[in-house]
Amino acid sequence: MPPTVAWKLALAAVLLAAILASACARAPRRSVPGTELRRLVLCALGLYAVGGLASLTHHPVLAGLVYGAGISIAALAAWLSRGRDQEDPPDGDQPVQPPPPPDPDGVPRLDWERFEREFGEYARRHRPRTPAG
Repeated sequence: MPPTVAWKLALAAVLLAAILASACARAPRRSVPGTELRRLVLCALGLYAVGGLASLTHHPVLAGLVYGAGISIAALAAWLSRGRDQEDPPDGDQPVQPPPPPDPDGVPRLDWERFEREFGEYARRHRPRTPAG
């Protein structure tokens, strides 16, 4: 196998591992401020531009390494963006709102009169209309 193909395969494997790690690894405990994430993304875009310039000037190895660095930084930004704030809703294990308190017999009460009144209003608003003519 020629060395040019070998380094390209190795770089592709490393980048694939970085992308998979950013998508599958456990999210950070705390979120990173948006300004920091924007800086990382701008750095990645800057590296893409430098890689494009290296490609245009016929420096494929340098272009590949700079592109790889840009992709790695973008993957890092993606992983860091998965962090949680204290204001974020809890995971699926816990309900977002607590259930209504039950009545003494254990079943929550339902105000049937209010339900029928609101349902009647809804039905009047969404009643199928017959065309004139």
